Order: sequence, then structure tokens, then C-alpha cells
Amino acid sequence: MNSAPADPQTVADAAALLQRGDLCAFATETVYGLGADATNSGAVLKIYETKGRPRFNPLISHCADMEMAERFGNFSPLARRLADAFWPGPLTLVVPLKPDAGLSDLVTAGLDTVGLRVPAHPMARDLIATLGRPVAAPSANPSGKLSPTTASHVRAAFSGAVPVLDGGSCQNGLESTIIAIVGDTVTQLRAGALAREDVEALLGHPIALAAPNAAITAPGMLKSHYAPNAALRLEVTAPEPGEAYLVFGPAPAHDGPVLNLSESADLREAAQNLFSHLARLDASGAKSIAVAPIPHTGLGEAINDRLERAAAPRNR
Repeated sequence: MNSAPADPQTVADAAALLQRGDLCAFATETVYGLGADATNSGAVLKIYETKGRPRFNPLISHCADMEMAERFGNFSPLARRLADAFWPGPLTLVVPLKPDAGLSDLVTAGLDTVGLRVPAHPMARDLIATLGRPVAAPSANPSGKLSPTTASHVRAAFSGAVPVLDGGSCQNGLESTIIAIVGDTVTQLRAGALAREDVEALLGHPIALAAPNAAITAPGMLKSHYAPNAALRLEVTAPEPGEAYLVFGPAPAHDGPVLNLSESADLREAAQNLFSHLARLDASGAKSIAVAPIPHTGLGEAINDRLERAAAPRNR
């Protein structure tokens, strides 16, 4: 794009952009998504080009309601049970793709399954309903970088080159949990804003977890992902002098930049603040960010997953 496009001021404006095959970022309750008409391969290709996203990494298709989702995916009784319990909300269900459903092959990365979600943000559902088709929407950031939780994050990430429908700050601040249903087996492919314990409580039994080296069948499974420019050090109780420090709970004295995910050690608050706090510390100019230990229970599982991926070795 050679010049900064105007941001849409209404849902109708944003839907018109998507209708003609353009991109438009929009808010969900998890993070901002970089949206394109999921049935338009040319539009979906713009997502990959704009993000610099690997072609083998599939995309989530966001639907306005269950009726729309069922046009594109086959829902078993088990999958429908999860959808009925947690939609609208931060749960993506990976189900068999309906033959000739009309989704772009670029959305599924050539797989015979599809990730579908009905977001809880009313503006997001209104946008999808106005378009009348699913919206493919990974997080609205360059691939591997921090996910955006405000419209200003999106504008900064793409230097204003992507139009943004401003829906305010994201409520959850963490991507959706991704669950795959194959027969009677439920597998968590990516931890997210819906705690695994909530799914297990509904089902009455533990669910499987994708192996660390599992084939990429859903977004967020790349080893290095969600990364700031600064190096990340995890499980740090004593940061080095001048190092930025991301704290959880009571904060020790430190002479470098410090932000607290949650002074009260609330994991939900920490999830909401994760990407925005990392972005602020990254902008401080520190060469490394130390991160305090965070429990691995509840939403802590998803928070630690993002931090581990952000800290993984990556090419520069």
C-alpha cells in the first residue's frame, strides 16, 4: 500500500472494505484481527502478504452465529455441545471441513479441517453478519510479533497501512483457545482465553494436549511466535540491572523499566495486560525483558505458552 487508507467509521464501512476484497482490522474480545473475506482467495492472500505469515499456518474463520458456522464445518454432537456452551466466546473449534463449502483453500492451508469461532464482541459479530460470510482473521500484527489489543497497536504495527475499525480495548487480551474434535477425542491445540479446566469441567474428564512437535494444524502452533524485539528471559526472580522487568504480583525494587501484569496476582487481569505490557517494555529500549514466574494453572497455561513461544530462538 502506497498511502495510508482511511479507517472505517462504521460497521457498514468496514463490511464494504471486506466485500471488495480489501483487508480491515477489527476488535474481538480476544485480540484485534486482520480480517478478510474467508471465501475470497485474493483477499486471504493479502493477509499472508501483509503479515509475512508462513503459508502452512492455517487461519481461523470467524462466524456471526452457529448457523453460519454449520455452513462450513461438520459439527458432531460433541462439537456442538462445546459450541453451545462456549459460543459466542474465545473458543475456536477445529472440525471437519464441509466439501465444497466455499472457503478459500488458503484459509485451511490445504487441510480437510477448519477452525471456526463465533466471537463475543458484538461489533465483530455485526461486521461478519453484515458481510454475510465468514471473516478469516489472524491477529492484526506482523507474523510472530506481539498481538494487538487496541486499534493504536494495529496502526503502529503496520505504520497505518491497514484500515482499522476501532472497537475499543480487547476484553480478554489473549487469543482464543483452540480445540480439535476428532470422533470422541477432544484435543487442545492451543491454550488461550478459555481455560482448559472450564472445558474439562463441562465434559467431566481431562482432554488431550497436542504434542510439542505436532504438525501445524491450527494458528499459534509455531514454536517462535508472539515475539517482541527484545530478548525474553522467563521465570526470573532477580532481573539484571537496567533490564526491563514484567512482574506478576508483589514487585521487588528494580532500577529498570517495570510493569506489573497484575499486582493482585489475578491471572485474568494478567492475560488482558500481557501483550500491551510486553509492547510497552519493548518500546522502552531495553535489550532484554525479564519475566517473573507465573503459575501454570488456569489462564496461566495460556500466558506461559505465549511467553515460551515469544522467548524461543528465532531468526532476525
